[in-house]
Amino acid sequence: MPDNNLDVPGSAEVFSAAQDIAERIHRTPLMTSGLIDRACGANLFFKCEHLQKTGAFKARGASNALCRLPAGTTMVATHSSGNHGAALAWAAAARGIACTVVMPETSPLAKRAAVAGYGAEIVLCGPTLADREAALRKVVDDSGAHVVPPFDDRRIIAGQGTVALEILEQCRERGFTPDIVLAPVGGGGLLAGTGLAMAAMAPEVLVLGAEPAGADDAQRSLRSGVHVTSQTPDTIADGLRTPLGERNFAVIRQTVKDIVTASEKSIVDAMQLLWTRTKQLVEPSAAVPLAAILEHPARFRDKKVALVLSGGNMDLVRAASLFAGEESEP
Repeated sequence: MPDNNLDVPGSAEVFSAAQDIAERIHRTPLMTSGLIDRACGANLFFKCEHLQKTGAFKARGASNALCRLPAGTTMVATHSSGNHGAALAWAAAARGIACTVVMPETSPLAKRAAVAGYGAEIVLCGPTLADREAALRKVVDDSGAHVVPPFDDRRIIAGQGTVALEILEQCRERGFTPDIVLAPVGGGGLLAGTGLAMAAMAPEVLVLGAEPAGADDAQRSLRSGVHVTSQTPDTIADGLRTPLGERNFAVIRQTVKDIVTASEKSIVDAMQLLWTRTKQLVEPSAAVPLAAILEHPARFRDKKVALVLSGGNMDLVRAASLFAGEESEP
């Protein structure tokens, strides 16, 4: 298991998170589509985290982090492209705590609106991770806010791992254990938490990650064994543009078998397939696992694959342009 000198969680923290946040979040459904199964040559089970509170799995990690705030905390802050910021704003509002979210100027307008709608103050910054971190430092210096990182934090990793516990429980309720669990990876909180949960509960299950080919730092990190700390992401999947976190990499390299990538075309094709065949409104980041299956069908053929639909927050006008082939850059 990972070296806890890096302040990474163990599987026991995932189980504790599941107990602590159970009444605050949804137990999201596990959906199937016969048509998509036939197209992929596999049995797919879609974990619908786009139907989670705030429209993304991020509500899990944010809820777990706020359960573990230092006593007397009156304000929290973070940086986020959108989904974590909305989740933290929602969780903070429920506890009567002020929240500030640093967001890149490139964040989708729908995600900015969601963060503001939950009552958080938004501070805009440049598009890079360095821009985000610099702006967040200023917020903390000015306000004394407690930082809840979007992914590189043991509380966040443990909270996101509760997705995998639910997947396993729901599959076993149907009389089987999946062969593969496939989760998208950006900063790595969801994939790291998934790896921890499955290593403890079902080590025979293959845990894989999926990321855009235009933001493949996690794949390069895992395959080389050397943490890639910088990248220039080029993908429509805005939720997966963030570099892999240090703690997350430490967990992933011990619990995840491989990370597969998907092209931009495959991401759009997968999103359109999900919209039209399952009637589920998912964002590009959520479609990346299915896109990876479409692009690498031999790896998944005849397998029972549980994959996480991570979120459903996006601008519908932008979606229309994607489907029409009018948008080629993030």
